[in-house]
Amino acid sequence: MRSGEERKAAALLRTTDAVRERSVQLLQRARSGESLWFTVDDAALGAAAEEVAALTRERFPDLDIPYHSRWRHFEAGGVDRKSELDARLDGGGTERARAMVDLTVVSVLLDAGAGADWAYVETRDGSSSRYSRSEGLGVATWHGFVSGAFSSDPARPLQVDANGLRALTEARLAEIFQVTPNNPLVGLGGRVALMRRLGDGLAAQPEHFGEHGRPGGLFEALASCGEVRAHDILTLLLSSLSPIWLSHNTIGDIPLGDCWRHEAVTGPGLTAGWMPFHKLTQWLTYSLIEPFEWAGIDVLDIDALTALPEYRNGGLLLDSGVLALRHSPGPGQTWEPGHELIVEWRALTVALLDELAPLVRSCLGVDAQRMPLARVLEGGTWAAGRAAAQRLRRGLPPLSVTSDGTVF
Repeated sequence: MRSGEERKAAALLRTTDAVRERSVQLLQRARSGESLWFTVDDAALGAAAEEVAALTRERFPDLDIPYHSRWRHFEAGGVDRKSELDARLDGGGTERARAMVDLTVVSVLLDAGAGADWAYVETRDGSSSRYSRSEGLGVATWHGFVSGAFSSDPARPLQVDANGLRALTEARLAEIFQVTPNNPLVGLGGRVALMRRLGDGLAAQPEHFGEHGRPGGLFEALASCGEVRAHDILTLLLSSLSPIWLSHNTIGDIPLGDCWRHEAVTGPGLTAGWMPFHKLTQWLTYSLIEPFEWAGIDVLDIDALTALPEYRNGGLLLDSGVLALRHSPGPGQTWEPGHELIVEWRALTVALLDELAPLVRSCLGVDAQRMPLARVLEGGTWAAGRAAAQRLRRGLPPLSVTSDGTVF
């Protein structure tokens, strides 16, 4: 039986306030020279901001920047796949919103690192386009969705439901992602297991996801008042989907998900030593903003969400010299996601991007209202991190992290 103290600790660790406050703890510690892993060069922040601002203006000359969202990957190759989906969907606005939430949830949760050797080939009008990494994963999951791969009802292919997810096999997901020995995808088995756990979690909560266990039930659960706060979306996702995450990060028997141990992190009671991130769930929250807005729901306080602590944003900081490793890694060295070095790298990424964002806005002459963090990321830091990785390492991240397809 879960104690009140355990539930209170888990709830605290599911807030972005905890993510930010604990990230700042580790940044202050690194700045004071106490980190075992990193040094911080504050003088390099300005140059990094100028690099991000220049790329932002190159990509969006009018500074009309969309949100950082899975929906950008559905636009890969300049194809308006949203309009194509709109044309396929029947029913009113609520059903349309449910379907878009269904697609977003399953696509984001399948959007961990693909590896450097995988790509997806899309054929349209007799010509083929090759997409790798996040764009490839997005396009592949879009096609999987419209083909009915995640639905248990052949008469209703444009949905995701619990039974459809629980019936997903590794062979079927490999087919969706065009995986072959010559086109390997990192963490395929982990992704299948995650989808099955998602199906179980949806089925177990009809109060949120309806009798068929559809992720799109989130829309009705949150959108009844015509507006919703971004953090309320995140909170419901974290509380309702917590059973899908692997259980080795727990307080008592409560799974914490993307939350890791770091001995220098302080906090009250059972939360001491835990560094939360919730990267995939925050990425999902960012990606749900537009489906809610398209349905006429105002999404408020978007900047309550944090920067995403993943290898593009974190790589930008290493490649621009804002962060430096105290000790160079050996050839081919890899780390587990729970290694303290990786936990700290991710925390420093969150804290430093909060400092970088206003510098980028200053370079561009815009304010936070026009360019919230969701647009700084898109403009932005993620693209600059990818460009630096391509320039320096053929697209590979500066640090290699072992992935099961559920964290990075």
